[in-house]
Amino acid sequence: MGEGIKWMGSSRFLLVHGYGPHANLVTYYHHSQGYSRNHLIRSGQKRVPTVAARRLIGRIFETLFYAQILLVSILTVFLTIRGFLSARRHHFHPAQWYPPLVSAAAASAAAALAWQRLVQCSPRRALSVAFWLTPVLTFGAGVLLLCAESVAGLVIGVASVISAIAIALYGCWVNRRFDYASKVVSVSTAAVSSAETLCMTMVSVAVAFLYSGFTVCGIGGATTIMAAPDKVFIVIELLSFTWTMHVIKNALLTTVSRISYLSMACGVHMDPRLALRETAKYLIGSVSVGSMLVPFTGLLRGSARATAAVVGGHDEFLFSCAYCYSGVASALTSRANRWAFVQVGVYNKDFVAASADTWDSFRQSEMETLIDSDLTAVFCFLCGVAGGATGSLVAGSWALAVHKGYATSLLLYAFIIGYLMCRVAVAGAQACVQAYYIAYADNPQSPQLDPTISARLQEMKRYRV
Repeated sequence: MGEGIKWMGSSRFLLVHGYGPHANLVTYYHHSQGYSRNHLIRSGQKRVPTVAARRLIGRIFETLFYAQILLVSILTVFLTIRGFLSARRHHFHPAQWYPPLVSAAAASAAAALAWQRLVQCSPRRALSVAFWLTPVLTFGAGVLLLCAESVAGLVIGVASVISAIAIALYGCWVNRRFDYASKVVSVSTAAVSSAETLCMTMVSVAVAFLYSGFTVCGIGGATTIMAAPDKVFIVIELLSFTWTMHVIKNALLTTVSRISYLSMACGVHMDPRLALRETAKYLIGSVSVGSMLVPFTGLLRGSARATAAVVGGHDEFLFSCAYCYSGVASALTSRANRWAFVQVGVYNKDFVAASADTWDSFRQSEMETLIDSDLTAVFCFLCGVAGGATGSLVAGSWALAVHKGYATSLLLYAFIIGYLMCRVAVAGAQACVQAYYIAYADNPQSPQLDPTISARLQEMKRYRV
């Protein structure tokens, strides 16, 4: 696609058409928000060397992503063929192993689409359902793991039961924030056509379902013989599957967030087919980098906050260690966070630069506390857990009925598949919320935006005073 810069509507909007090698801005910008033509051009020229170097890293990661898909696909085909040829010799029963897992994947896909539809129709009800249904399903999956009567099943089952209780207690604790969270989801998702979002989500879930079925074939082939190398092959299959599913999710998130940002910040509608095509063509490198870093930094930041909450200030040594750990987690989060996918889509930035710029915008707008208390990420996580638990209940019940020895492994594989598939399904809603926050951070006085965030910030300031 070619590049071009032109002013539209009596200099109200600046259009930079296409993702060129020197363009940091890739679509419409509202001139009345403080952007000037000279500033935009100067900022692009000043950062050309840095942008070129960082985009080289993006191309490297894009190549690595497609290379691992190719190599793991070859490995999967090999394992599948070898598994079927060796099944009788190694007493493996494909008819008792594959159907439960495929059924679990299908149930997870149905749950994923149900979550997406519920979020669109009633965000408040979706939040409530996520916080009360997830503990029930997680508890049920934990009980099935305990019934499997294996060491791994016992450990993970106990952990699942404890997690279910913790999620239920957490839901009671944050119940007062549901109204604000549901309002943010409702306002932000209204900026994007529900039909367009549903269509992109259905395509993404279908791709995720087909890829999960393909991965299941490879894992089943490795399980047939289960020699030492086969355990390594299973780990490789799972790591590749996890990274690929995160890329699918974040590619959808990047596309929808770009459309949503343009609608909320500029009042401009973008063709979703064009946005999706440009994401696939130009942004997979940055999306791949973010898909690798964000789960790690998210886990680190979550554990740091939990540690700080448990330690408190009672022990000086433990408090200092927790404070240091929290500082490291915050520093890494400012360089790799999920909010960056909005700027990756809108500005065609590399992921690390987008993360830093996004976090700086939050700091300048004094939104860090609000971001930390946002329930959207927790809601999406719980949707994933509920989807994973649904798949585990289907696969586990079937396995316990036909072959108890397969129950533990099938439960765990089904949970991973269901969790990631449901995260793909709710990525559209998460993208809209993230675009809403970024649009506000970029210009809090924008007349295009709803006053929900500004009112919440004022309320939080009154409570602090």
